[in-house]
Amino acid sequence: MLKLCIPCDSVARAVGADDLATALAREAEQRKLPLEIKRTSSRGLYWLEPLLELESAEGRLGFGPVAPQDVPSLLDALQGDASTHPLALGPVEELPYLKSQQRLLFARAGITRPLSLDDYRAHGGFEGLTRAIGQSGDDIVAAVLDSGLRGRGGAAFPAGIKWRTVRGAAAAQKYVVCNADEGDSGTFADRMLMEGDPFLLIEGMAIAGLAVGATMGYIYVRSEYPQSVDNLRAAIGIAREAGYLGANVGGSGRAFDLDVRVGAGAYICGEETALLDSLEGKRGVVRAKPPLPALQGLFGLPTLVHNVLTLASVPVILARGAQFYRDFGMGRSLGTMPFQLAGNIRHGGLVERAFGLSLRELVEGYGGGTASGRPLKAAQVGGPLGAWVPPSQFDTPLDYEAFAAMGAMLGHGGVVVADDSLDMAHMARFALQFCAEESCGKCTPCRIGSTRGVEVVDRLIAATDITAREEQALLLKDLCDTMTYGSLCALGGMTAFPVTSALKHFPADFGLETSEADQ
Repeated sequence: MLKLCIPCDSVARAVGADDLATALAREAEQRKLPLEIKRTSSRGLYWLEPLLELESAEGRLGFGPVAPQDVPSLLDALQGDASTHPLALGPVEELPYLKSQQRLLFARAGITRPLSLDDYRAHGGFEGLTRAIGQSGDDIVAAVLDSGLRGRGGAAFPAGIKWRTVRGAAAAQKYVVCNADEGDSGTFADRMLMEGDPFLLIEGMAIAGLAVGATMGYIYVRSEYPQSVDNLRAAIGIAREAGYLGANVGGSGRAFDLDVRVGAGAYICGEETALLDSLEGKRGVVRAKPPLPALQGLFGLPTLVHNVLTLASVPVILARGAQFYRDFGMGRSLGTMPFQLAGNIRHGGLVERAFGLSLRELVEGYGGGTASGRPLKAAQVGGPLGAWVPPSQFDTPLDYEAFAAMGAMLGHGGVVVADDSLDMAHMARFALQFCAEESCGKCTPCRIGSTRGVEVVDRLIAATDITAREEQALLLKDLCDTMTYGSLCALGGMTAFPVTSALKHFPADFGLETSEADQ
């Protein structure tokens, strides 16, 4: 019997994976050919989707991208010498893009079926939770502290310190909240994990609950991710039935349960306090700090808030030890990061590597340069509020401190690539317009500053002489300073990153001879 694997990831489905599976089943039936099709998660090699894999004695053999019209010739080849087919890729695990990665969070990506508990356990699933059950909450917190894990949502705050704070807070009820409102441009790691390996997030949240003394957790998912919502809800039900959630987690005598909440599409609800307001049924508005959510969070009670990748990092730390995790990375940036390549890129997809590789290695090595074939102009790292990094800085290591030193951030690991046809003045305007549209309106620098910023950029672009342009550029820089230091949260505070980096590195796009930074 032929055993084939086709991803059920939403990107693979969007480019025809479901049609491919249907065409294969129909053709096999007509040929009376025994065939088993498994719908797995995605490897994250998105330029090859739909990627079909054949289970063989030599491992998984890949073919892609495969279209329904390729099915007859493909089945002919699979019954003979599969390597002769034009779409044959050879052993998938040996593909350079995949072989050189260091996958900890995405170790099961493309291998397991998302809702198969047997598949998950067969590949190391729930080993971390099993070990956590045999430890005290203090020991679990100590392991997270020792691992050096930092929040993967952007701020890169040490996760263990949050855990210790919530654990030490005195309260009859505590919560664990997962921020799965993945709204940054070019990011898709959260979606991939929730769709393809939902038990990993469930396991990470259960460990967190046992560690800090929380009995209830919520996963706040953006409404644009319906497949993630469906898979999470189904996986939670399966995990609960198997005893990994509920009143007696894994026989520990301790309770922890989960539920999913769907956001209404507000970017600001990616900010933890606005998210908590939304969870409480209010309009998502940023709260002033203090008090910190770790002490007064959801419903005014101690709450551990992390994003998907942070919580999903926890099971491997408990299963294999803090030192194992610390062996990946550099400096204070430890562990691995799933970088996401998008935009004008030849080989878009997910690359999980330890911190420390360069942006050039990521964009040119893995990504293969621009899809258009034109010269690289820049890469925006860290979402719509991330800085535009020119090729002259592509050798900077992907490290939190190294990027902060040059006025940029890693954020959620999204990398959007652009060629030399992109107009950076219009991208600066877009950043300010985006902030104006997504602002919760609570603070003046963000609410008013972003609107005035759009007007300033328009005047700068429309100015007919260099003196007028330089005046508007100076005004724009001052406005960005006000937003950076006066805004209540990172939305207004970081909108300056794409604007000032565009001004600094691409002054010609604004009609300027030199950048403000050089004057």
